[in-house]
Amino acid sequence: MPEKSKRFSDLTYVEIRERARQGWLAVIPTGCTEQQGPHLPVDFDTWFAETLMVAAAEKAAQDYAVQAVVLPAMPFGPTPEHRNFGSGFIDIPVTLHDALVEATLTSLVTQGFGRMVIWRGCGGHALSGVVDRFNQMYQGRAQAFLPPHPFHEIWCRLADPAIPVGHADSFTTSISLHLRPESVRQNQISDPHSTEVDWNDPDLDFTRYTTTGVIGDPTHASAELGKRLWEAVVTEAARTLKVVAFAESTALLFP
Repeated sequence: MPEKSKRFSDLTYVEIRERARQGWLAVIPTGCTEQQGPHLPVDFDTWFAETLMVAAAEKAAQDYAVQAVVLPAMPFGPTPEHRNFGSGFIDIPVTLHDALVEATLTSLVTQGFGRMVIWRGCGGHALSGVVDRFNQMYQGRAQAFLPPHPFHEIWCRLADPAIPVGHADSFTTSISLHLRPESVRQNQISDPHSTEVDWNDPDLDFTRYTTTGVIGDPTHASAELGKRLWEAVVTEAARTLKVVAFAESTALLFP
């Protein structure tokens, strides 16, 4: 039934108003549209962010009685590091992205939501300044949270940490093989022998490190591994929602 959905977009405005009154969390997934190597579609980050947070919201309700509603993922973000592959990207300015996230937070607090979680589909989305400004402006009325990703820790725990990862790698490809195998061009999976990336480079350009767009080695991916990774990331994301629901301070959680 649509009215039972965890997706903001499935609900009527009356149902959304009631969730805000009941103190539900509001989750904002930020995605992006960029190359994911020759074997994955360019919507992976957007699809994964929203799909993961809906599953996490369902698990948080089941395991912790924590209720959350998940907004549609924002499909575009700053992605200049992929421009030199020549196609497959929508690159918006950082200032525009910040303004869109800030406007979304403001819209939610205006509707009565008191706790918002920004879940970044792309690790390069530096939104701490937006969150800090919002929390200062609405101190005592609302809080926004920007949790870190658990993906690397989960990969090291469930897979082989010696396998290089980074972008469109065996983690990403395994998740895709498990959840939507029809999206994977399996005959295009190969090891590009990418070089180590300087993730702090302000002018990051992936073409300096890889010829295919892949950072890491996707050839170790499998649907079976993807199933285990998926279950772990859903569990960790649900725990994050639980922590946010009962937190007294954003600074104590995600400094």
